Amino acid sequence: MQTAKVSKVAVVTGAGSGIGRAVSVELLRAGWSLALAGRRTETLEETAALVPDGAFLAVRTDVSRPEDVSALFAAAVDRFGRVDLLFNNAGTFGPGGVPVEDLSYDAWRHVVDTNLNGAFLCAQAAYRQMKEQDPRGGRIINNGSISAHTPRPHSVAYTATKHALTGLTKSLSLDGRPFDIAVGQIDIGNAATDMTERMRTGALQANGEVVPEPVMDVADVARTVRHMAELPLEANVQFATVLATAMPYVGRG
Repeated sequence: MQTAKVSKVAVVTGAGSGIGRAVSVELLRAGWSLALAGRRTETLEETAALVPDGAFLAVRTDVSRPEDVSALFAAAVDRFGRVDLLFNNAGTFGPGGVPVEDLSYDAWRHVVDTNLNGAFLCAQAAYRQMKEQDPRGGRIINNGSISAHTPRPHSVAYTATKHALTGLTKSLSLDGRPFDIAVGQIDIGNAATDMTERMRTGALQANGEVVPEPVMDVADVARTVRHMAELPLEANVQFATVLATAMPYVGRG
């Protein structure tokens, strides 16, 4: 564990891989202190090891469990003194390629508990801390998705939660105004991670075809999140869409 003193403190969920790892590395390199949250401590420490001089705390967290989320934020405040940023990133697609009539209730609940309930619990904990700390305020950035706007076939649970996340973002943004809490959302399309690896070989389209899709460097997402995070609290990127330029989003279907 590193102990470097820095000026800003972030909590990043789902920090052990993919977009969460890329954003964590970008913020650590920029001098932020990070509380890295995820289900496996070893992958969180692998993330932190990519920036050996970074200040970090690795906290094993299941964001769907209120007690885990409370412990995460208590650990972050105990270690760093405050929370300036929550990147609400933890999420799951759920079972891929399952028609709605075959999706089990347990699978549905798992996606809802992680993507929506987990985002709410983390935002609630961040909101409570940001409201009371001195100086007051902070920023929450929710990881939405292109699916917050346009679904893919056989993605009912993921798409429903990502649409709901947009409503969560808007409501939190409104309620945070009196307390200097800025809330925005980044909607990401086809960033190159393990989760999107299948896009390179072929993804099911609305017309029934399976077609390879272009992807973009996940570092471009990380730089966008950092830009959003480092704005003064008087300014906010409410919604940002970052996607592989030629992916089938505009005109999908």
